[in-house]
Amino acid sequence: MVRELTDRGRPGIGPFLLAIDGRSSSGKSTLARRVARSIPKSAIVHTDDIAWWHSRLGWDDLLVAHVIEPLRRGEGVDYRPPAWEARGRPGSVKVPADAALVLIEGVGSGRASLAERVDAVIWVHSDPAVTEQRNRRRIAAGEIDAEGYDAWMSEELPFQAAERTWDRADVIVSGESVLLP
Repeated sequence: MVRELTDRGRPGIGPFLLAIDGRSSSGKSTLARRVARSIPKSAIVHTDDIAWWHSRLGWDDLLVAHVIEPLRRGEGVDYRPPAWEARGRPGSVKVPADAALVLIEGVGSGRASLAERVDAVIWVHSDPAVTEQRNRRRIAAGEIDAEGYDAWMSEELPFQAAERTWDRADVIVSGESVLLP
């Protein structure tokens, strides 16, 4: 399916940019990892890394300026978001200049403000009861605390209801059983 999307090509230079969007815990990261393993010269950009200690959903300006625009110029990316610097997080968001496919994975990656900047959007759909159960497991594992989860959902749910990314997605896939290990 991804090869069919990328075979459409894109005008200009730089890699094919594929947004993988969906609710939290819908299977986006799992799908991105599987696609990256199966298609040579693929790279993944996690929007959670761009958003880290910046804004849950207000990071699209950083993504455009520091990831998408350099890629569209045929440049590699080695970006340290401002919050990484301020809080001493090691590493950076990296994409090699020769990447053929860049998977931009995360809640909001297919938003309207990015529609003209990405080449295709996959919406990963999972029933809300499934994502809720997965998120509760994340809380139990200590990946996020209950208060943080509730705050996240208070932003994510209205954001997605307003965006309706699934309506303009190129492909909708199930993240319920196919994507789980």
